[in-house]
Amino acid sequence: MKVHNRSYSFFHFNLFLASFFGLFLALSCSKEPIRENPGDTNPDPPSATFDDGIFVVNEGNYNWGNATITYIDNTTNTIEQDLFERVNQHGLGDVAQSMKVYKNMGFIVVNNSNRLEVVNIKDFKSIKSIEGFSSPRYIEIVDSTKAYVTNLRNDITVVNLRTLTISNTIKTNSWTEGIIKYGKYIYVTCVGNFNEPNSNRHAQVLIIDTDKDRIIDSIQTGKEPLAIVVDRKNSMWVLCTGGYDSYEPASILRINPDLRIVEKVFNFQGISGVPSKLCINPTRDTIYYLKGGVYQMPVSSLSLPAQAFVTGDGHLFYGLDIHPKTGNIFVSDAVDYVQNGKAYQYSPKDGQLIHEYSTGRIPGSFCFSPAK
Repeated sequence: MKVHNRSYSFFHFNLFLASFFGLFLALSCSKEPIRENPGDTNPDPPSATFDDGIFVVNEGNYNWGNATITYIDNTTNTIEQDLFERVNQHGLGDVAQSMKVYKNMGFIVVNNSNRLEVVNIKDFKSIKSIEGFSSPRYIEIVDSTKAYVTNLRNDITVVNLRTLTISNTIKTNSWTEGIIKYGKYIYVTCVGNFNEPNSNRHAQVLIIDTDKDRIIDSIQTGKEPLAIVVDRKNSMWVLCTGGYDSYEPASILRINPDLRIVEKVFNFQGISGVPSKLCINPTRDTIYYLKGGVYQMPVSSLSLPAQAFVTGDGHLFYGLDIHPKTGNIFVSDAVDYVQNGKAYQYSPKDGQLIHEYSTGRIPGSFCFSPAK
């Protein structure tokens, strides 16, 4: 479940949940769900394999159950729409949030359906649907036996990868969002109490001992920390929105994960737009984020970039990720949250457009399948 925000106006950020406030209904302009591909005359399951390409995770509209996956072949740039439904003959669910590939499996986090869909990454056939999450957000693999899933409703779910069942729950003080592995630990952004506008309480990075599935420490952050990445020197970067009430400036923090301290704070000036979707390139020396356009920032930089690397003029940029091998920039366009969206591939050297793709409704994130 997400706030689908035109011009970042709802609570000043475009990826937070709004089921609590009913904002999705205001963005649903037609009374009946629209088919994602009304011109598709070939309902047969695709015969291709899917272990060398890009998956676009299309959220779909809240409470419509029209989430989909678009697949882009790395070699031919051909597209398969509605991949999950065409292969498995049933829908993916309500609000697909994110996806991660591990070995031969794909894990699709379906937020409002409160489940994790596990598929065979080669043919995309369903292996298992794991139920029982609390509005899940993102998944991180601990090792071949275990994964963690962040949730909106104050916990982190532990998944047994051998049995594909929920094995444990780690209680938190508020919504958990971004998640990354560092050594034997998992670092998780804990958003805090966003319904308390004048409080930074519980806005922090949690540190979890993966041997014990237990929170052992935390690092205080700016208001509403979201995404988290690690650079080539093992510094950790965290993006904070500053709060839906603009309680404080949005910021990007550089954290020393070994000393567990904030080393530097990069504050955004003004309140025109809020940054989101922090990610990093394959060499881990450059971070990217959205703020209307796509911004590119070397980790050695002493200040935030003044201008967008890829301008967002004429687009509603919504999702962002970097190809883990080529470093190419993938950004999605939600258009108007009602029509099918678009995805674009840009060069990291000069920001020039390489390819444009059609997607399903509200493309929110990307997942990259390993090459054959």
